[in-house]
Amino acid sequence: MIAAETNGVKKAKVDTAVIGTHNGKFHCDEVLACFMLRQLPEYAQAEIVRSRDLAVLDKCDIVVDVGNVFDKTIHRYDHHMRTFSETMNSLRPEKEWTTKLSSAGLVYCHFGERVIASVLGIDVKDPCIDKIYNKVYANFIEEIDGIDNGVNPTDEKPRYKVCTNISSRVSHLSPAWNSPCQDTDPGFYKAIQMVGAEFVDRVKFYYDAWLPARVVVETAFNNRFKVDESGAIMELPGGGCPWKEHLSDIEDEKNEAEETPEKEHIMFVIFPEKEADGPYRVQGVNKSEGFELRLPLREEWRGVRSEELSEKSGIPGCVFVHSSGFIGGNQTREGALSMARKTLQLETKQ
Repeated sequence: MIAAETNGVKKAKVDTAVIGTHNGKFHCDEVLACFMLRQLPEYAQAEIVRSRDLAVLDKCDIVVDVGNVFDKTIHRYDHHMRTFSETMNSLRPEKEWTTKLSSAGLVYCHFGERVIASVLGIDVKDPCIDKIYNKVYANFIEEIDGIDNGVNPTDEKPRYKVCTNISSRVSHLSPAWNSPCQDTDPGFYKAIQMVGAEFVDRVKFYYDAWLPARVVVETAFNNRFKVDESGAIMELPGGGCPWKEHLSDIEDEKNEAEETPEKEHIMFVIFPEKEADGPYRVQGVNKSEGFELRLPLREEWRGVRSEELSEKSGIPGCVFVHSSGFIGGNQTREGALSMARKTLQLETKQ
């Protein structure tokens, strides 16, 4: 059972967990905390009891977001105390994140691996769990933690306000201030369904699509010297595979493991647009998450197309080079590879 208050009306019997609704209103963090707990066998059939009555909370097996206590040994996961300052990093030093945790973050911190394993139907010791755990926190949970705790995403004034995030959508499910009916239960359980569906969708996406992409990119990275002796050109079997983030992580892991003074970096990635024997693309690799490239395609090729580009470059079959130099196309694999090689040769001469 999981508990919280419904407009001051207390339920008679409380056996398990409690979620506070903050004066009848509920937030995304306690909604998600409840959903995650219900993915675990010990809470799968839990009743949710919404209350602020400490006598009621004391009878629960687990309490989240209410009660003014954080103590994992007795399964109390509130974060509203003046003295509370826990982050993922403070509770699990191997994790990098320093955003103050909400009840969602606290539950995820302590139960996240088991929740993911349950959602995916795999063993919690599966080596993929840690990667998915980190990805889901960084791209789903941390945002909820930050919003609930009033942590701005930037130190600068934002250019615009984001009003469609999941925390905002949850807030709209509470009764309006002037609604004749102030019963928060219908909206609360609707929020659990909405937030839970998005959480499950995110976890499954990282398992079904994001993680397999890493295997493809890692294989291509390991084969880079077969593509070109420089080791600076990587070939992917298709253009649809998301590779940028994975490539950055793989390079960082390799460079850190080998501790070499000369850090290895891929400069270009080539891949077929569709079929392996069809047109190919050659794309520059970004320096970081921004738009600046490690090495753009040659300046005199940029914005030029077709026969004119083939004549300028001396490479048959050229299709185009973007005006910024971040990507180009050729009718053949060998042509795309030549475009990357010629750009690398120019860089070597400078």
